[in-house]
Amino acid sequence: MKTNALLIALFLLICSLSLPARAQFPMMGGAAQPKALPGTAGDQTPKGNAKITGYVLDSAQTKAVEFASIALYNRSSGKAVDGTVADEKGKFTLSKLAPGDYRILISFVGFRNKTIDNLTLANGQSLDLGVVKLSSNVKTLEEVTVVGQAALIEEKVDRLVYNAEKDMTAKGGDASDVLRKVPLLTVDLDGNVSLRGSQNIRVLINNKPSTIVASSVSDALKQIPADQIKTVEVITSPSAKYDAEGSGGIINIITKKNSLQGLNLNVDSGVGNRGSSLSLNGNYRKGKAGFTLGGFGRANYNTITRTRLEQTSEVADVTTLTRQTGDGRSSGLFGQYNLGFDYDLAKNQSLTAGVRYGVRNMSVQQDLITQLFTNGTAGLASYRNVDTKNLSGTVDANIDYLHTFKPQQEWSVSTLYSRNDLTNNFDADLLNGSQELTGRQRNLNKSINEEFTLQTDYQTPIKKNQLIEFGGKAIFREVTSDYRYLVAGPTGGFTTENNGTLGELLYHQNIAAAYTSYTYTTKKRYTLKGGLRYEHTFIDASTRESGQLGVGDYGVLVPSFNASKSIKGTTVKLGYNRRIQRPGLQQLNPNFNASNPQNITIGNPSLRPELTNNFELGLSRTIKKTFVNATFFGRVTNNAITQVRQPSDTLAGAIVTTYENIGRQHAYGTNVFANVAATSKINIGLFLNAFYTSLTGQELGQDGQSANLKNTGFNVSGGTFASATFRKGWGAQAFGFLQGSQVQLQGRQGGFGFYTVGVKKDFANKKGSVGIAAENFLNNRFNIHTVLNSDQFRQVNDVYLYNRGVRLTFTYKIGKMTMDAPKKRARSVNNDDVKSEGGGQAPAGGTGTGSGQPRQ
Repeated sequence: MKTNALLIALFLLICSLSLPARAQFPMMGGAAQPKALPGTAGDQTPKGNAKITGYVLDSAQTKAVEFASIALYNRSSGKAVDGTVADEKGKFTLSKLAPGDYRILISFVGFRNKTIDNLTLANGQSLDLGVVKLSSNVKTLEEVTVVGQAALIEEKVDRLVYNAEKDMTAKGGDASDVLRKVPLLTVDLDGNVSLRGSQNIRVLINNKPSTIVASSVSDALKQIPADQIKTVEVITSPSAKYDAEGSGGIINIITKKNSLQGLNLNVDSGVGNRGSSLSLNGNYRKGKAGFTLGGFGRANYNTITRTRLEQTSEVADVTTLTRQTGDGRSSGLFGQYNLGFDYDLAKNQSLTAGVRYGVRNMSVQQDLITQLFTNGTAGLASYRNVDTKNLSGTVDANIDYLHTFKPQQEWSVSTLYSRNDLTNNFDADLLNGSQELTGRQRNLNKSINEEFTLQTDYQTPIKKNQLIEFGGKAIFREVTSDYRYLVAGPTGGFTTENNGTLGELLYHQNIAAAYTSYTYTTKKRYTLKGGLRYEHTFIDASTRESGQLGVGDYGVLVPSFNASKSIKGTTVKLGYNRRIQRPGLQQLNPNFNASNPQNITIGNPSLRPELTNNFELGLSRTIKKTFVNATFFGRVTNNAITQVRQPSDTLAGAIVTTYENIGRQHAYGTNVFANVAATSKINIGLFLNAFYTSLTGQELGQDGQSANLKNTGFNVSGGTFASATFRKGWGAQAFGFLQGSQVQLQGRQGGFGFYTVGVKKDFANKKGSVGIAAENFLNNRFNIHTVLNSDQFRQVNDVYLYNRGVRLTFTYKIGKMTMDAPKKRARSVNNDDVKSEGGGQAPAGGTGTGSGQPRQ
């Protein structure tokens, strides 16, 4: 282990030391230089010894406008003859000018252009324009007319971008409420996310990973307030720059940031019959330094679930029929707190640091009534009251450095430390028909996921139409799980005797990666992007009971290719990539979870990664006021990590679920999305996801021989949304979604529906708003009907969800901020390399570049 870590660290150190030196090569261009304006023609500009100087200031604040553009025009010909950029103090100088008559145009984003006319220069003259003031260019919302739908959906060569800022119904909700409305994605009622039917995805938060997401995507999404989400990027064909993890793709959630000067505080709150939330976010920026401090808290309550289970199993010629009903109640507290700092070391260098703490406290109480029928003979009913605790505390700390040499030429170094302390315990009271306590059971499971990441990236343009990128990355990860299954009588202490167990998992996983990527744009505007990435994984795994598990090291070469072209108004995209999916903590954890003894789950620490080849063809076009996107895709996964269920040979009627590398998955289908701008104030959207899937695998029969399994079928989901804005700050939005049943290796998982309607009123001063949103208000409950079967068992499970809800929301902004010039910030580490629990849902993580959003 120590040797592997030293090799990886040495590899990264060599990369980081070599990159700055390359920046001095003539091809790299050295320090950043302003581009010559059209017409300057380099040395063809008339030469002389006159010059013009001046300062550019903001008229409202009397402060410098950094990096404003200054263009000098010949007054008689109207042609640009010279140009420059103001420095950080707003000062500019145009030198070596020939005598003549000129005019100057000064411009910058967010300000009105300023023209200074009738300038006459004599030979050797120095003309000081003094202070030139620019006024802000502000437009109110009433003056904006939306013509196309670029603000809602953006198409890039490898991703689809959904802008979520105008989502009124999500106020007071969490990230899962927003992701339900993103094309290509499916989010079930538990918050589990899938992309084109695959839950093997990576979820990033501001391009950064988090160990809490590595444990559970659904739980992590509950910690992100919906009204803090700016955009959601769906990266269906990741380039070599990204970690090879996530066979289905990558989802990047971008939260709202600001580049403002001054101090402000945003208050967002909501209260409803099933949940409440409060969010406080403060920002302070002065000069080169900026600070952010924020906190978000959310409480869920009045969440009721009822279940009905009927399953038949056959072991050693004994047939057992299990009938079970359950009444459940759950509550939860979720929080996220962050402190951020960024500082401009120089005009082309920046440093970013941050600490984020997330907490989850979930409690589920369930009363189970179970009756067994053995070979047709009814047994006594058993009663079980279970109290489950799911707790976690996560710390993420990062320090990132970015050096920009010139446009598109930059070098970054990123570090990240993450730790997630996860507790997943349950206590069960066993009762007889007279409701007398007959025994107790307890499962204690404490897990720690700790990792440190070091990463370096470099990119540079080659000529005007080519870009090359390369970098290296190392991840040092340690996972420990201490699990105890204890039993006790009606009184007295707990013990491991009489079927109690205890154990420990120690799992070291170190990863070394290197990549290179090349982008080329032809004269006919074809965009081609190809790359190679190599990742080598070093594993040292052991358990207390079995010692070393013998899970060997492995390496994988990951190619990727993306191409796009606009043909007569239609954008065509073609993509191929290979992905790897490593098992996640809950899939590896050998803890014996028997909170419901008729449905037992246990992880498999010997799991190997799965490999997937992805192909896609995408078409998008704007037809008058309608934006249409259609994607056709294929996905082939080998060595798939698959949930396998089979009867227990020790507990009568019980079904045990574990994970095995036995599956092969094929999926072929399409995603269609259309958005219609019915008027400048009304938008309507429709989306449909449909694909055919084929799953093959094996299960172990009662005779010890393997039996082949195969299941095929169609998976269909779709929905619609509409939004409208009215006068005097009023607005309304509605959303509906329907998910059909999903094909599993051993059956089909039931579908569900979901819908919301919301209304919002902005205050006259635009400082705040109030709103009301209702969900599933016409239905008392939804039923998810799941049927699973094999030669050894059949299971029918009905879950009834009572999620009718309404909530009031309130937002208000305190403080005054002024616009500042946007600057590039240091990139951040992104880990995307582990799979999560529960039917293959994926953890969140990040790109392999530690970068912000990759440029196209």
